[in-house]
Amino acid sequence: MKIAVATDDRKNIASHFGRASGFIIYTAHNGQILTEEFRPNLFTGHTLGAEKHGSNHHSHAPILAALRDCTAVISHGMGRRLYNDLAEAGIEAVITEITNCEQAASLYLKGELVNHPELGCDHRHK
Repeated sequence: MKIAVATDDRKNIASHFGRASGFIIYTAHNGQILTEEFRPNLFTGHTLGAEKHGSNHHSHAPILAALRDCTAVISHGMGRRLYNDLAEAGIEAVITEITNCEQAASLYLKGELVNHPELGCDHRHK
């Protein structure tokens, strides 16, 4: 099983999934983290400058393809459309208040990470 955690500093969970500088990919087996790798975020319109702030017409296909080997993704926030697109692709999205990447992944593996989808963003910023 692989779990992707959005991060800007490879230690703390990023506040917005699509704007994160990258993703720590934890590989786990029998509830234990075995390895981790870092994938720079070269996939989202936010980081590539492909859309204006607040636009929700960009495609999530690149990020879905980049994380297709993951069972779940963890972040402090993400747009509602991405949250739904991940679910549709069979990837569980978890929005958490936990700040430490490894701690959140470990809690997820134990079934103890609380999901807060209400903390997601609808991109209607003022």
